[in-house]
Amino acid sequence: MKNLKFLAAVLMLFVSFSSFSQNADSLYVVNHYDKAEYFIEMRDGVKLYTIVYSPKDDTKTYPFLMNRTCYNVQSYNDFKLRTPNPYLIDAGYILVYQDVRGRYMSGGTFDNMRPNIPGNDVKNRKDIDESSDTYDTIDWLIKNIKNNNGRVGIYGISYPGFYSAASLPDAHPALKAVSPQAPIADFFFDDFHHHGAFLQSYLPAFAVFGYQKDSITRRMWFRDELMRFFDQKVVDGYEFNLELGPLKNATENYHYDNFFWQQIVEHPNYDAFWQKRDLLPHLKNIKPAVMTVGGWFDAEDLYGPLNIYKTIEQNNPSVKNTIVMGPWTHGGWARERGKQTVNHIYFGDSISTFFQKNMEKVFFDYYLKDKGEMKLPEAYVFDTGLKKWEQFNEWPPKDVPTHTFTFHENGSLRIDEPDDPRLKFDYISDPMKPVPYRSEIEGLTFTPRNFITDDQRHASRRPDVLTFKTEVLQEDVTIAGEITADLIVSMTGTDADFIVKLIDVYPADYEDYEHNPENIRMGGYQQLVRHEVFRGRFRESYEHPEPFDPGEPTEVAFPLQDILHTFKKGHRIMIQIHSTWFPYIDRNPQKYVDNIYKADEEDFIKTTITVYGSSTVKAGGDLPLLELEPVVN
Repeated sequence: MKNLKFLAAVLMLFVSFSSFSQNADSLYVVNHYDKAEYFIEMRDGVKLYTIVYSPKDDTKTYPFLMNRTCYNVQSYNDFKLRTPNPYLIDAGYILVYQDVRGRYMSGGTFDNMRPNIPGNDVKNRKDIDESSDTYDTIDWLIKNIKNNNGRVGIYGISYPGFYSAASLPDAHPALKAVSPQAPIADFFFDDFHHHGAFLQSYLPAFAVFGYQKDSITRRMWFRDELMRFFDQKVVDGYEFNLELGPLKNATENYHYDNFFWQQIVEHPNYDAFWQKRDLLPHLKNIKPAVMTVGGWFDAEDLYGPLNIYKTIEQNNPSVKNTIVMGPWTHGGWARERGKQTVNHIYFGDSISTFFQKNMEKVFFDYYLKDKGEMKLPEAYVFDTGLKKWEQFNEWPPKDVPTHTFTFHENGSLRIDEPDDPRLKFDYISDPMKPVPYRSEIEGLTFTPRNFITDDQRHASRRPDVLTFKTEVLQEDVTIAGEITADLIVSMTGTDADFIVKLIDVYPADYEDYEHNPENIRMGGYQQLVRHEVFRGRFRESYEHPEPFDPGEPTEVAFPLQDILHTFKKGHRIMIQIHSTWFPYIDRNPQKYVDNIYKADEEDFIKTTITVYGSSTVKAGGDLPLLELEPVVN
């Protein structure tokens, strides 16, 4: 019974990947919409299963609002309709849901992050990609669905966010508005990897993406493979993954027949396999308006929204291109829970509703219906320290003061003061006793989320974690835009990972939040604000990794992704540096091997790592805000 309940929870998670939203009122949908099902033929003869909800009122025309997903559009059947937000149902759209190629009721073969085919003749070429499948679908809808106004919008969250972004190159002329939300841009830097380091916490997720179906189906055909993990009664995911041993044991015990896992194993570096799946180089000559949406606390897809927005901005300066970044985890903007919390941290009330009504609906209504005015700024961004929305003319703003953090004796972190190259900070990294990524015990997860604002006191007390903090701040310090770690390191081994974390340390007398359990105390809480992991072997090239020379000081520089966070007066700023973070990230053996997925137990060794005082972390500083009306949630 326990396993059946867990399977039901996993099934609901798959549904949430496709929608991330509340059910619309079923009676309203029954009374106002008609449902039809189609198999739309693509240019190569493959047919894609598509559900269309059309407003019953046929006295006027409506635009299409489409969601293409690999997560089963059957969840939209029986009028259990899910949309990006309920206000769009009330506004009247022709709602389209499609299983992508190779998934559930659609024909063809599934390919993870199917590569885009370069070229601008998508109308006439015979080869297929996600852009051509979207083009063919739109062309059919415009010609065959009654009462449409000739305009189409596309949205999607997570993998459907990728399908939304993938519709932009060589877009159909009728496609006028696209909203990639928590989109994947490149699997080597997002979702399954961070800078090439594998997210071991994703091991169960491979069942969803690594098996082809035998025929069209309405059911989850990979259930048995998924339950290889979840049939086990795992209370402590840390212990489970540690006892699993090297990743080659995951191949032997769980993913021996999984095609996506085999692709990961055989392509440990950023070779042509991954490079051709990078969507960013194809985001040129964009015509539709774009609103990219992300969550500051998205542990899965943060690289994607930031870099899709920036790439479109750089390559297409004349296109309306907006970014929204709010205080959400993965897809949290499509769920209204009243009080917006991320694990233990409270950010405000009705924040998702504010987004749905004042950003998302405004965007689609304007470009698809000529309704209202386009007053959305270039960047609608939430300050996660002040806990308020801000608006900017550009993101990240140019000519912004940069704060430099330097490391000093006795764990002192200083702002905009010279570094001291004479200083050395050592720690012993032991892959057999890795730093936990949670402050609490957690079982197996499909994808981890709660750690993203977790209390870091458990880590700051470990000898294998370097911890530096400022004095109590005498005034607010705002960090905005890009953050870069530039470490000078040496080691006794030949490889290592580097985790850098930016942390907000609360005052000792900070009041507890009412939503938290009694054992969660906010006084002195060390809130994780931003983090990133970097696999040291890729410091010179992601395609051609290199071992470290033992004892040789070496530069390791990498971005931590963007941020907008004000460290308030009375708080402290903390930075932590370490080399394991388990089982969120897989363990680097620390003895250089050509392929970590094939490493043996004896390859995992202790290493002493030295971080030199010439290391720095640099971040954007205080920013000029637009002089616009105050934002009220």
